[in-house]
Amino acid sequence: MRRIHALNFVRTMTVTTVFFLAPLYFLELGFDGLAIGFIVSLYAAAPIVFSFPTGWINDRLSMKKVILGALLSISVLFVLAGFVRGVAGMAALFLLIGVANNALNVSVNSLYYKDDSEANPNRKYGIYIFWISLGPPAGLFFGSLLIRFAGFRTLLLVFAAVMAVTSLAMRGFDHERFAAVSIRDYKYSVFNKKTLVFSILLFVLALHWGTEGTVYGPFLRARFGLSDSGVALYMAGAYLALALAAFLVSRLKYDPVVNGRLFLLGMTLSGLGLVLMTRGDVQLSFLFRFMHEAGDGLMGAFAVLYISRLFEKKTIGGSAGILTALQTSGHMAGSLAFSWLGFRAGLQVPMVVAGLILLANAAFSLVALPRD
Repeated sequence: MRRIHALNFVRTMTVTTVFFLAPLYFLELGFDGLAIGFIVSLYAAAPIVFSFPTGWINDRLSMKKVILGALLSISVLFVLAGFVRGVAGMAALFLLIGVANNALNVSVNSLYYKDDSEANPNRKYGIYIFWISLGPPAGLFFGSLLIRFAGFRTLLLVFAAVMAVTSLAMRGFDHERFAAVSIRDYKYSVFNKKTLVFSILLFVLALHWGTEGTVYGPFLRARFGLSDSGVALYMAGAYLALALAAFLVSRLKYDPVVNGRLFLLGMTLSGLGLVLMTRGDVQLSFLFRFMHEAGDGLMGAFAVLYISRLFEKKTIGGSAGILTALQTSGHMAGSLAFSWLGFRAGLQVPMVVAGLILLANAAFSLVALPRD
């Protein structure tokens, strides 16, 4: 599974970095808060439509063409985004980036879910989220240098080249084929009480992601006077906590009771950190953001673990794709709501509201988490 970890590292290093830093670039282009929220929501909306079809294809066919096609598409779209300066054109490009990134994400998830080489679920999914979470700090650190000395367009062009080279280097997915699955097989795996309640939890959890691509960067620049490279370094340092928390999960033995308690702890830390990062000076804010990301790391590792145990192997691609679409609905709703709220009521307000929602969701998790 080393190819999967390498692919996830490169994907999040490039796409997540662009997603976090793009609002600062949009402000330079003269886009207002509503336009930024619209663009980010389109990026987030793509999986709503395409997650299940991609997962269904992955349950039936080889994944190689989907993965290589997505990598090359993102590369081309990054290049185009470096030269488009209008809201409509940028919105269209970010919608397509969202489609390609979702195809890549769902395909890699499907491949990893179906692999049985690791017996300990905590180790399997902790390591998985670790590599996903290690990409953004690397990308944000490297991106801070590119933005400082060359600008956001250069960052897009460099990341486009990285994705293109990665598409040439990715080999070995040809043999990954699985049994044919009918659409009816997904009915019983998804539409049951346990899965539906857990889906609500994931939807609410995803609402706070709407702050990250809209008001997070502008808040840091406005509140603490950070430059664009300073914003990137703040984000990179805090994001390391997510990777470290996921690595911690990988070192634990599988225990459903302990896992449930750690998931609850993670959501509580995430909510508190998001609220408190709006207070104090930049050092105190960073400390609480670090706490927030650590909570997200715990939640991320256990969320994919719970998903892996909800569905049968033959249908997990499409079934997990449906849950991804539901999460994305939360992401999209959060992007629209928090962008509108932040640029009208104050950039710190969405973080406080999103944090309080996470705390309420932590209480809901006591009854919503699937039981083995």
